[in-house]
Amino acid sequence: MGNNQNKMTNYRWVICAMLFFATTVNYLDRQVLSLTWKDFIAPEFHWTDGDYGTITAIFSLFYAVCMLFAGKFVDWMGTKKGFLWAIGVWSFGACLHAACGWATMHMTGFESVEAMTSVQAGSAAALLVATTSVWLFIAARCVLALGEAGNFPAAIKATAEYFPKKDRAFATSIFNAGASIGALIAPATIPLLAQYFKDKGVGGGWEMAFIIIGGLGFIWMAFWVFMYNKPEKSKFVNAAELEYIHQDDAEEAKVEDVKESQEKPISLWKCFTFKQTWSFITGKFFTDGVWWFFLFWAPAYFSDQFGYKSSSGMGMILIITLYAIVTVVSIYGGYLPKIFVDKKGMNPYQGRMLAMLMFAFFPLFALFAQPMGVHSAWWPAIFIGIAGAGHQAWSANLFSTIGDMFPKSAIATITGIGGMAGGIGSFFIQKGAGMLFDKTAALGSAFNFLGFEGKQGGYFIMFCFCGVAYLIAWSIMKSLVPKYKKVIVD
Repeated sequence: MGNNQNKMTNYRWVICAMLFFATTVNYLDRQVLSLTWKDFIAPEFHWTDGDYGTITAIFSLFYAVCMLFAGKFVDWMGTKKGFLWAIGVWSFGACLHAACGWATMHMTGFESVEAMTSVQAGSAAALLVATTSVWLFIAARCVLALGEAGNFPAAIKATAEYFPKKDRAFATSIFNAGASIGALIAPATIPLLAQYFKDKGVGGGWEMAFIIIGGLGFIWMAFWVFMYNKPEKSKFVNAAELEYIHQDDAEEAKVEDVKESQEKPISLWKCFTFKQTWSFITGKFFTDGVWWFFLFWAPAYFSDQFGYKSSSGMGMILIITLYAIVTVVSIYGGYLPKIFVDKKGMNPYQGRMLAMLMFAFFPLFALFAQPMGVHSAWWPAIFIGIAGAGHQAWSANLFSTIGDMFPKSAIATITGIGGMAGGIGSFFIQKGAGMLFDKTAALGSAFNFLGFEGKQGGYFIMFCFCGVAYLIAWSIMKSLVPKYKKVIVD
């Protein structure tokens, strides 16, 4: 018994695994629409790129609003209950999408899905079907956004509770890799699910994809109830691991009253008075929308530009390749600051900002996606994958800067504020992309951007912005917080 007490347990990594699976489910739920809209849903409801852009943009905006309060909700409810509420709501919202077709059919007065699909494109009836279905999907997406907004505030809070500062970026990069894994699994499963049930005559097929993927979250909830507790109260964490988790406390005790400030709450509006908050806001505003653009539009891009549908073998392989690159490369993103801290003697914030600068150059590869795409679809898959890996590595370190500078009692709140900024940035990118693609497609050869005509030129414009966004964000962040400065609550 004594030997077991002396040997440190590693239950913190079990919690990290749970956060990883939650984030994987989160991104699977988010990806169902992007992998089914172009080839399964759009023909049924007569959607345009602009319609899809509106749905993803409003999702992003509502997500942004929810993020502002989700962090405060998690801080109030606590990590365990807050996470349960979040995943329960978003799983329900994911399943709710399946009812949109049935509701559209009854609200527009059509007797069957076939009748809706067969109306003449551009007619008043087609516009009615498109408009009604778009708003129903927006409603379902808003429920999804309400729950998903709680994922990262709860996960970042759990990480701060279970890991010392030097390990947080690495732990964050591991659970954040769930986003990449979810995006990796999604193209290999969701189009196949939709096609299988479509062939079986179960609706349009896409409905069952939403229900099956949405149901995974309810399974995760059952495990979380029994497995999570604060490390001080967990029966799976021994004294040695608890000491390791709280290794930063001795250093922080040097600052007067810091222990009290760790638990003293900060009001939502007070958070906006700190430059550290605005630094995090900047990092999220400029870059979250880039990741969501890749997530929401990559399947449509390969379908539009190269004719590979998401349900085709080549379409799935391209998306899987893209996210395989993201997953393999980004997992090391959180480990780099640990090397800088342990080997180079930097403080965690200094090491993190240096790592973020390095990763800010990765998205520049997106600039080559369109020019090299004239040779093969593989090049855009590779270059967007490298850009996406840069984002995930950047994101893992960006999240960890909160734990460096803010007391634990405010971590989820600051995460929520940053998430709101990211959602607003994404709103502009998603809405702008949908409008841009409709416009450039209509103009055809009359539109030219750096040698690319029509919609191809539209995609090139988006890739150019995505490529430079991170360097812009890093420069502003560095000017706001040049060096490490912890927030102390008066």
